[in-house]
Amino acid sequence: MTKKVSRRTFIQGSATAGVAVGASSVVINTNESWALSTEVLSSETAQSLLAMARHLYPHDFLGDQYYAQIVSDLDEQAKSDSSLAEKLENGVKELSKVIEGDRTYNISFKDQSSGLQLQNLKRIDGNDFFETVRGATMNGLYGNPRVAAFFGWEGSSVEHGGYINRGFDDIGWLPKK
Repeated sequence: MTKKVSRRTFIQGSATAGVAVGASSVVINTNESWALSTEVLSSETAQSLLAMARHLYPHDFLGDQYYAQIVSDLDEQAKSDSSLAEKLENGVKELSKVIEGDRTYNISFKDQSSGLQLQNLKRIDGNDFFETVRGATMNGLYGNPRVAAFFGWEGSSVEHGGYINRGFDDIGWLPKK
């Protein structure tokens, strides 16, 4: 006998959930009303990359949907680049290793405490996986016009004649002479 679950009950009980479907996965966040769907990366990898991106460039005023877009972009690139997909999956597996003294434990990166996540990121700082995700996060956040608005950046000035005609003289926080 199967139990039917109403839409309301499902949404109430799934604050943030990962659902694996074949080779693809879906990450749903009902608190902020966004979803992340990946075709190549596993749900575990997608959620771990999201946590990693948030640690690399933490901005409390940015919702997870902006970081999720970075993971989505990496998944899109991994569709045509199997070596990237392998690098991301193996990198997340490496982040799941918790090394204490002479013992190694496997704890999913997404389930580790914030301090432990930071410790593991410092451990891999500079390797190819780390630099790939760091670059994708930096470009994905600071190259996103929706994110730029949160920082007060008005956008490109080229189409308005450059900063001499836009942006050079409109600083409101400088005292007037």
